[in-house]
Parts: sequence; structure tokens; C-alpha cells
Amino acid sequence: MNKSVDKPAEAIVVETIAVENITEEFHPAGVGEIDLYQKREKIYTRRIEGFYQRIRVYTGWPLLLGYFLLPWLNWDGRQAVLFDLPSRQFHIFNLTFWPQDFPLLAWMMIIAAFMLFAVTAWAGRVWCGYTCPQTVWTAIFMWVEQWCEGSRNQRIKWDNAPWSLEKFARKFSKHALWGGFALLTGFTFVAYFSPARELVVNLASIDFNALQNLGFNLDWWGLGIWEASWIIFFTLATYINAGWLREQVCMYMCPYARFQSVMFDQDTLIVSYDYHRGESRGPRKKGVDASEKGLGDCVDCQICVQVCPTGIDIRDGLQYECINCALCIDGCNSVMEQMGYEKGLIRYTTENSLNGQPTNFLRPRLIAYGIAVVIMVAIFFTSIIVRVPLKLDVIRERDRLYVQTTEGYIENIYTLKIINMDQQPHQYKLNFSGLEGAKIIGKNEVLVIPGEVTELPIRLRIDPADLQQVNNTIEFKVQAIDEKGYQAIAESRFIGPRI
Repeated sequence: MNKSVDKPAEAIVVETIAVENITEEFHPAGVGEIDLYQKREKIYTRRIEGFYQRIRVYTGWPLLLGYFLLPWLNWDGRQAVLFDLPSRQFHIFNLTFWPQDFPLLAWMMIIAAFMLFAVTAWAGRVWCGYTCPQTVWTAIFMWVEQWCEGSRNQRIKWDNAPWSLEKFARKFSKHALWGGFALLTGFTFVAYFSPARELVVNLASIDFNALQNLGFNLDWWGLGIWEASWIIFFTLATYINAGWLREQVCMYMCPYARFQSVMFDQDTLIVSYDYHRGESRGPRKKGVDASEKGLGDCVDCQICVQVCPTGIDIRDGLQYECINCALCIDGCNSVMEQMGYEKGLIRYTTENSLNGQPTNFLRPRLIAYGIAVVIMVAIFFTSIIVRVPLKLDVIRERDRLYVQTTEGYIENIYTLKIINMDQQPHQYKLNFSGLEGAKIIGKNEVLVIPGEVTELPIRLRIDPADLQQVNNTIEFKVQAIDEKGYQAIAESRFIGPRI
């Protein structure tokens, strides 16, 4: 039996007032409403320089230049890096990969994932802060914005000012440069799948006679419909992501931000605010002893918030929006240097270190990740080294089990597909094993040019007296007749009459 507990009247009045106050916060009429879709507030980042920003330059620019320059690099008379989808050939310098090599691609993706896990367990989201394409391209777009519209305060002023000729010129130049860089990005991406030099010629080729009869096709333009579509798509994607969405991509679209926390532990290096040293916050003049006022080293200048590309306050603790870009570290260190304080109020550190406990860098998870990466990388490169650029497929004629000639011999008919995945032509010789007394009827040598599939029809003939069983397992082997001696083996069957 439940028993009711009588409360004093004063307690009931206090609870009623508290509930009414909470209700009024949601809606003045007493109906609770929560808006789940908040309008994005534009972030005006402040430009800062420092040690970690120089590291971002050293890591970002090589990747950026590599992306734009690789399609223009030639190797053995062809584009060095070219993913030729129509020919189903992926050229990476002196290596050519075929669809049969897709397991290597999958293996490479697994290695990249484990490396990302290892780096995250060790140093948090440094990939996001230093080398992620979204971060690098956004940094370029932000630099263009600062160059066209000025510093943080000037950009705020221009956005709040009424439209004028100067404001229009600044905004137009910014978006024009954004669009040009985005177009270059989209063009370069397509150049990895369509030869860059041909793409430039096709892009500039316009048939003005055909242009007079406009329609839904692009016959008047040298560029194909698919090439044009992908260039436009990646141009718009770059312009929108790096110019407008920016931190929204990292916060809401990137899945890495959501599951990164499962790879963090007390010993993971993260960008952190030393609250023991910084609190209590408050402004003060340079040279004033803050301890006399009961203040910490944090002067509450807000520079760590103003430089953050995702608009968070690192002093509130670890947040999933933080991309470990260290802008707040360089900003805070510049203020500490001006105030004559020790640097490192905001720094790369671990949670254990902040709590006065030793940091264990060689922990089981990190060691396991490292061992797994080393083993997988070793297996991957071993597979590349021992990889034979030759593939043999054997297709046995299925319409008839066997053919009996007028002389009484038994024949099986095969089609051999020889794929030369090398960059040089090779003369191959055919042999077989597993069926004593049989011989090849037809050519047993063939020349295969680079990147081609040659079909070689042959017949195997045997005297019925030499057949020991109805179903015989045989192996075909093709071998290059040169110093490289590439060889490939494929298994098939020889079917004879019932004995």
C-alpha cells in the first residue's frame, strides 16, 4: 500500500513557482517549444600566426601542390597518375592496376583506416586540423576572404554596412576568386580520370557553327557530357563546402567527428585549456600581480574563441567540434608572451597530465594499432613487389563435353584469355600439365601488347587409350619468353568419354 507524504505549504509554493518559471522560459504562454533547427551564425575568424600555423603551412601546401601538379607529370610517355576507367586501367607512375587488383585497393583503404585510428588514439584529430582536404581548402578560402575584405573587425563592418560600390567590388572579387579556385579544383579532379592535356584542349574547343543550334546536347563543345558534369559538380561542391558551409561540414556532415571519442582515452594528446592555471579569469593590466586579485593567467581576452574556425570556446573543455588545429594555442601563446606569462595555458596535453598524473604513451591500444599497421604495410608492399603483371583465364567450351575426331582422338576446346598488365609487350609461350599423352592443337605462342587482352583458341587432343578417367584436372601455364619470365597458371578440366 502506497503512503502519501504530506509536504509543508511553503515547499509546495516554492515548487509551483519553479515549475512556472521553467514553463515561461520555453514559451510565454506556458506551452513548451524547442527549436531543433538553429540558424547558422557566421563565424568571423581572426588571423593569427605562430608555431603550429607554420606546421599547417608545411603540411598543407605540399598536399595542395601535389594535388594540382600530379596530373601534369608524365611518366614513360603517359600521364603519371591516371585512372583510365574506360580501359579499366589505373596508372600510378610505373605501376598499372587492373580490376583484378581491387583487393590491393581494399587493403590500402584498411591500412589508411588503421593509421587514422592509431594517430587519433595518440594525438586526437590532428588529421582534421592539418591535412584534411576540407581544412586545407577552407583555409585557402578564408585567406582569400581576408585578402579581399580585410581583418575580422573589417569583415564584420562590411557585412553590417549598407551596399555600396566598394562593398560590391570586395564581395564580387572574393566570390570570383572562390569560383576560380573551385573551378581549378574540379578540373584537376576530373584530370585524374581523363588526360589533363586533352581535357584542356577539349575545354577550350568550341564549334561556333554548331553553337547556333542550341539544344540539350553539348555537340558544340569539345568537352564530353560526363566530363562537363563532373567538373561542374566538383566546382560547386568545393565552392559551397569551403566557402559557405565550412565548419558545418566538420560538425554535422563528417562522421569522423561523431565516432572519434571512442578512440580517445586519458592519455590521448588533445588541445586543452589548463583550468588549474587559468582560473579565475579576468582582465588586468600588464605587470599587475594577478594572484593578489585572486585571478589566474587567463585574461579573458576571447582570442582563443575569435581564431577558432568552428567557433567553440576551448575553455569549456573537450568538444566534438574541436579539430585540433591549434589556432587557439598560437593565439593564447601570443597573449601570454605579451603579458609576460609562461606559454602553454592552452596546449597539446593529456587529461592525465592536466590532473597531475603521469601520461602513458606506450599503452596497449596504441601498441596494437602500431603493430597492425606495420604488419599490413609489410604485406601490402610485399604483394606489390611480388605482383606479376600477367593474368590468365581459361574458358572451356561448354556446348559439348568433348569432340571425337574421324581418327578417333578425343578433343576438348578452350579459349585462353591472356592479359598483359605490364607496360612492355611480351611474347608468351603456352604449356600444360596434368594429362599425359595429350598435345596442343593450334598456336602455343602469342605476342600481347601492353594493356591488352588477347584471346587464344586452342584444342587439347589425346588418344582415348591414354585416358585414365573421365574427368581430368589440368593446368595451363603461360610464360614470357624474355629475361623477366613472367608466368601465370590457371586450372581447368579435360572431359572424355565414359571408360
